[in-house]
Amino acid sequence: MTSGHDITISQGTEHIRVVRDGRLLAESRRPLVLRETGCPVRYYIPAADVRTELLTPSDTRTPCPFKGEAVYWSVPGGDDVVWGYPEPKAVAAGIADHFCFYDTEVV
Repeated sequence: MTSGHDITISQGTEHIRVVRDGRLLAESRRPLVLRETGCPVRYYIPAADVRTELLTPSDTRTPCPFKGEAVYWSVPGGDDVVWGYPEPKAVAAGIADHFCFYDTEVV
């Protein structure tokens, strides 16, 4: 990217789990690893590895000048726990159809 801001996406092999209130929300051995200037490393989990039936779409939306507009999901009756970019910008195209959780555990 330009202006000193870089985004790299690579195929990870880490075993990622997301558990909230004793419920397994996601588990994957094929996350995408996103590294972005000034941000912590984030794991983007393929939709097939996320228990979307346990999530509720949120009204929350946040713009990112580099990745596009993020949309969020919550656990019923709780806070937003995960986001994704349904139509990411070209530099982040690989994260389409992936979810990124606030709290992930590398097993």
